[in-house]
Amino acid sequence: MDIELLKKKKEDCRSWKNVEPWYTQLLKLFELNKADLNIDYNDWFTVGKKEDLTKEEYELIVETAKKLIPWRKGPFNLFGLEIDSEWQSNIKYNLIRPYFNLKDKIVADIGCNNGYYMFRMLEDKPKRMVGFDPSALTLHQFEFINHFVKSDIIYEMLGVEHLEYYNHKFDFIFMLGVLYHRPDPVGTLKSLARGLNSKGEILIDTFMIDGEDEICLTPNKRYSKIPNIYFIPTISALKNWLSRAGFDNIEIIASTTTTNEEQRKTQWSFDQSLDDFLDLEDKTKTVEGYPAPKRVYVKAKKIQ
Repeated sequence: MDIELLKKKKEDCRSWKNVEPWYTQLLKLFELNKADLNIDYNDWFTVGKKEDLTKEEYELIVETAKKLIPWRKGPFNLFGLEIDSEWQSNIKYNLIRPYFNLKDKIVADIGCNNGYYMFRMLEDKPKRMVGFDPSALTLHQFEFINHFVKSDIIYEMLGVEHLEYYNHKFDFIFMLGVLYHRPDPVGTLKSLARGLNSKGEILIDTFMIDGEDEICLTPNKRYSKIPNIYFIPTISALKNWLSRAGFDNIEIIASTTTTNEEQRKTQWSFDQSLDDFLDLEDKTKTVEGYPAPKRVYVKAKKIQ
């Protein structure tokens, strides 16, 4: 597999008809050089203050941020502009935060979206951080924020299937909200194992169903209105997947039910969100009649 050829997609996407307007706007922003901006790594990842900008510069930032809608991950505060994303990703981040230390480690975030988690992880001072996500929109959202953060995060328009062919391996891999999108979950977990250095660790979350049996739900066509959901396991089944993929020291961090405190529609997102995906009369079920979304968070170590 020619990874360098695949990475060229990052540049090719600049000329896509539906991407060019965003990128043109970003090029204008690149003319703004604001040094020594204050960065706050808390729930609202915050860069600068409104008084750091002229009125014209602030209006350009507002205009560009709106061109990049929908913002699914966040929230961000950019020079006083609150980008209130569909997902309050700080809730997930705060849940997993006690379970990792990334100092001087080589880190990957698979399905990184716009980089919210990676921006938060900068506080740990990792040796290197690489995000994998094939979406042109989220790449531009990342570059929009990173223009002012000026981090050395690398963003690759690649997927989990490219991880094992990448030009180096990783000490710690995050894969948050990706596994249920993969038609071969065990194969995907094996790809994570092959992308790890010796004694490497992963931290993942995925949809789950309740029960002690080693089984999984296979939705018909859609789950919670999402078309590409393939397998939703019990925790026992997920542990089996991890074991068969080459992991041990499997630690269940938490299981949570998704609520509209964490996922809801805003002026910065799509016009539908969690409430629209659940049964109107029974919020414990999706509109298709399946159990409502519940997530399990797991940490595991590569078997030597």
